[in-house]
Amino acid sequence: MFAPRTTPWPLVALFTAGYLAPYLLPTIVGRLDSGLALSPTQAGAVGSALLLSSASAGFLLAARVERIGARRLARTGLILAVLGYGAAACAHPVPAVVLGVLVGGLGSGTATAVAATRIAAQPDPHRATTLGLLCVSALAGAVYLTVPHLGPGHGLPLAAIALTALAVWPSTARLPAGAASRPGWDSSRLPRRRPGLTLAACMLCWSLAQNSLWGVSGRIGLTQAQLTEATVGAVFAVALGAGLLGVTGAGALGPRLGRALPIGAGTVLIAACIALSASATDLATFATGEIAWNTLYPIVLSYVIGLAASLDARGRWAVLVGSASSLGTAAGPLTGSLLSAQAGFPVMGAVLAVGLLVVAVPMTAVALGRGQEASVVGVAQSVESGETVEVVVEVVEIPLDTADATPAAPERLTPAT
Repeated sequence: MFAPRTTPWPLVALFTAGYLAPYLLPTIVGRLDSGLALSPTQAGAVGSALLLSSASAGFLLAARVERIGARRLARTGLILAVLGYGAAACAHPVPAVVLGVLVGGLGSGTATAVAATRIAAQPDPHRATTLGLLCVSALAGAVYLTVPHLGPGHGLPLAAIALTALAVWPSTARLPAGAASRPGWDSSRLPRRRPGLTLAACMLCWSLAQNSLWGVSGRIGLTQAQLTEATVGAVFAVALGAGLLGVTGAGALGPRLGRALPIGAGTVLIAACIALSASATDLATFATGEIAWNTLYPIVLSYVIGLAASLDARGRWAVLVGSASSLGTAAGPLTGSLLSAQAGFPVMGAVLAVGLLVVAVPMTAVALGRGQEASVVGVAQSVESGETVEVVVEVVEIPLDTADATPAAPERLTPAT
């Protein structure tokens, strides 16, 4: 029998704390630009440094979460986030802000690595991912609505991330305390290397395109569309609210549509939204592009994270693909700043849209290949005993080449360890 479906709230909370910094990237970069008298390119570089630090933590910890211990790593990450972002929020010299942002990025990446690893081991990783995206979208939307009314300065969005990490701390008590090494896991090789590497490379480019626009979206609204900061913040909040509806829909659909259709078709639609948003010169066009884009982005992301989790029950591909995504996210603000400075926002949007159309093809191919595998295996983790429960699925093969063929006898498949 399948284990009862429970909600892994500690992992959802940790996921939210780790993902909040990328979601607040536009306001972080915009306020570094205005609050510290940095140029747009310099502010984008600081945002890229934050996310690069986060990605580095993911790559370092991809195969070490089980050996070190989820609770210990999660608490270490949250401490780094509180100290790093808190110090950056209070500091005014640029070197001190950059140092704090780098430390905070390490904390975000550590928290994300623990969450991704543990979510991959859940009976339904897609459901846990959608809940995490729901929470981080709601929290980021609230920040976008309130920060413009609390005054100027670069510290407010950074302080929001630090306070979130502090609030998540109590939930780590429900994570495993010690190392959880299973026989053969320390020396086991990564399975499905070709699709995993393909997905990781595609996610780097996919996230680069997304965050090249996201990192300069605030400037598009303020300079090209001639909107106020409060109006831009309201658009972002509505867009993230629409993302909540999209993720809710994705969670309700679950695997019914498979993964290939949401990932492939969703990426094509995102490309169109990016081109529209980058060419906006008024409120209507800017709001339409941003809202449609933010509705689709978390839907596709949830299916990609679920696809990565399905490649390895230990969660290593989930962390590695997530870290590759963070690398693309890290390069996004600087890439968007350079492209827009050299060619303008509309041309930047067209270039990013074409790039997304290109990477949509191999991403869809990986999803199709994973969906066509013959073995159907469910692996559920027993929370009380820590033992792995293997779920045996009976598969009935029905020949289709003759009209009078009889169904083959059920074949019992045992999951490979």
